[in-house]
Amino acid sequence: MDTDNDDVELTLDLEPEPDPDPDPPTPDAVGDPAAEAFARLEGELALMRRAVQHLAAERADIVIPDYGPTLIDIAKRMGAISESMKGMAGHPAMQMTPDSIGNRIAAAAEAARRSDQDRISQARNDLNHAAQEMRSVTAHARNAAEQRQQLYQAVGGALLAGILLWSILPGTIARTMPESWHWPERMAARMAGASSRWDAGARLMQSDSPEAWNALVQAADIQRDNRDTIDACRKSAQTTRQAVRCTVKIRSPR
Repeated sequence: MDTDNDDVELTLDLEPEPDPDPDPPTPDAVGDPAAEAFARLEGELALMRRAVQHLAAERADIVIPDYGPTLIDIAKRMGAISESMKGMAGHPAMQMTPDSIGNRIAAAAEAARRSDQDRISQARNDLNHAAQEMRSVTAHARNAAEQRQQLYQAVGGALLAGILLWSILPGTIARTMPESWHWPERMAARMAGASSRWDAGARLMQSDSPEAWNALVQAADIQRDNRDTIDACRKSAQTTRQAVRCTVKIRSPR
C-alpha cells in the first residue's frame, strides 16, 4: 500500500531544543521593534524546522498494518448482504402496499366466511334430512301401530263372534238331535268338567239348590243304611196291598 497518501495521526512529545543564541543585535537594531520581531520569527521558524525534521524521522519508523484481507472480507460480506437484500427486494411481500395487504386480508376473510357458510348450509341440510327421516320413521311406526291395533280388533271381534256362535250353535244342534243320543246332557257334562253325566247332574243340582241336594243325599244315606228293611217292607206292601209300617235307623249327623 502507498503510505504517502495515508493519513496517520501521531502524538509526539517534542522537547524543545534550546534556542540558539541569537545574533547579537547590531547597534542599529537595538531599540528597533521590527528588527526584534524578525529576530523572534527567525527563532520560531528554526524551532518549527527542527520539529518537522523530527516528525519525518518518527514517521519513517512507523509500521503500518496491511488491511487488504480485512477489506476483502468486508467486501465479500457486503456483496452477500447486497445479494440478500436484492432477494428480499424481489420477494412479492416486499412489493405489497398497505392497500394490497388489506385487500388480501379481506379476500382471505371472505373465503373463510364462505367456507363457514358452506359448512353451516351442509349441516342445516343434514339436519333437515335427519328430521325428515325421523318423521318418516315415526309415520311408519304409527301406521304399523294402527295396523296392529286394527288386527287386534279384528282378531278380538272374530274371537267374540266365535264364542257367541259356539255358545248358541252347539246347543241348537244338540237339541235338534234325538233324545236318545243325550247330546245336551253330554255337552253339559263336558262343559261342567265332570267324568260322567251323573256327576255333572249332581254338581248342577248342588249348585242350583243346596238344601234340596242335602235332603236328597240324606234320603240316599237312609236308603243305603236300611236297604234290607225297606226291601222287606216293600215286599210286604206288595203282598198285602196295604200300607205297612217300617222302622228305619237314621245315623246321627256328624
